[in-house]
Amino acid sequence: MKIKRGFEKISYETWKKTVGNDTTLEQDYNDIMMPVRKTKKSAGYDICSAVSFTLLPGESKKVPTGLKAYMQDGEYLGMHIRSSMAVKKRIMLVNNVGIIDADYYNNADNEGHIMLALLNTGDEALALPKGECVAQG
Repeated sequence: MKIKRGFEKISYETWKKTVGNDTTLEQDYNDIMMPVRKTKKSAGYDICSAVSFTLLPGESKKVPTGLKAYMQDGEYLGMHIRSSMAVKKRIMLVNNVGIIDADYYNNADNEGHIMLALLNTGDEALALPKGECVAQG
């Protein structure tokens, strides 16, 4: 039976193009966390940042996940900010809800790399480590 939906890591070549020549490039790629449902009744999969980053107050930034998602035609993956990020850390997705189309997977431009466009709506800089679960899909 073929799996109909799921997540994969992007290739290392695409990772290098996306992230650049950071000194921790290879280690960050090796540490990419695959999405998981934290509990038996979780509605979605936790999506984590693949790099450490800082967001200044009012700043928006695209944060790489190192992931791509495959699904059936006519389906999409909805990306939502985790409530703990929104309430406790004042972070939101710039577009409020991200939509990953089925044909985004393995596209020619970036292999379908899911990037999280985040905005700091708080009054203080926020530093988050790689591996921080930021969104749910």
